[in-house]
Amino acid sequence: MFDMLETVVPREDRERMLIEKEIIGREALNVIACEGWERVERPESYKQWQVRNMRAGFVQLPFDRELVKKAAWKVKSSYHKDFVIDEDGRWLLQGWKGRTIFAISVWKPT
Repeated sequence: MFDMLETVVPREDRERMLIEKEIIGREALNVIACEGWERVERPESYKQWQVRNMRAGFVQLPFDRELVKKAAWKVKSSYHKDFVIDEDGRWLLQGWKGRTIFAISVWKPT
């Protein structure tokens, strides 16, 4: 994540500083310092989340194929060459230099 920010956002950029402090910093603090109910961040793979969601009684839904194609085209044509949009089953993956950063899916209760 830091490599991505370093490449596309200047260090002095106010929005970058906000992202580093309020999002990345808060998540890291929660993972390192909190346990039990106080811990709200779960840095697990999307495959682990799939198992967790299925055990909780949710069913994964497919994405609209055209929306996925449009998103991939937009990223490829308008963003840095190292940004990636990919799919794995019913997951939409957002990545940087081949590494998944975010995974998005749609679920409904059974």
